[in-house]
Amino acid sequence: MCERKTILVLGGARSGKSRFAEKMAAEQERPVLYVATALPIDADMEDRIKKHQQSRPETWMTEERYRNMGELEQVMAYKQAPTVLLDCATVMITNLMFDASPDYDGMKPETVQKIEDSISEEFKVLFDRAEADGKVLIVVSNEVGLGLVPAYKLGNYFRDIAGRVNQMMASRADEVYFLISGIPMRIK
Repeated sequence: MCERKTILVLGGARSGKSRFAEKMAAEQERPVLYVATALPIDADMEDRIKKHQQSRPETWMTEERYRNMGELEQVMAYKQAPTVLLDCATVMITNLMFDASPDYDGMKPETVQKIEDSISEEFKVLFDRAEADGKVLIVVSNEVGLGLVPAYKLGNYFRDIAGRVNQMMASRADEVYFLISGIPMRIK
């Protein structure tokens, strides 16, 4: 049986990070809870969700959740699964940002900071809970700092928040992997 550890899997869009994380979870040879953070907001996202569902083993349990990570401990599937795979942190951040406000153009920096603090807290609670419960936690997230600077405020805020959340998760993770074109590199 594997001991508790936290793994962060980073990469760009379509880099193979989800496939790699799913393989790592399957290699644990124990029950897996897949925490799915995406919302079916349009046909494209519905298709992405369907493809992700089809790629997972039927034996895996799924919890659709992008907020209230502190309540995971009340979910039976969480209690039963020694391995938890959250896919994807950046989708979760997007959902939490839009829960907080649909309009960031005129937002004051103090308000953005409060939103970021709230988002960071969700991830801290997830990491604390998994550690306290002895889980193997695997988190998939997009690396957002390698692209162009967004031309609009929401994009800039998202990039900054996601980048800082990724830094926090990487500092707490036991292992960090970065994927490029399906090839994983262990960076921690």
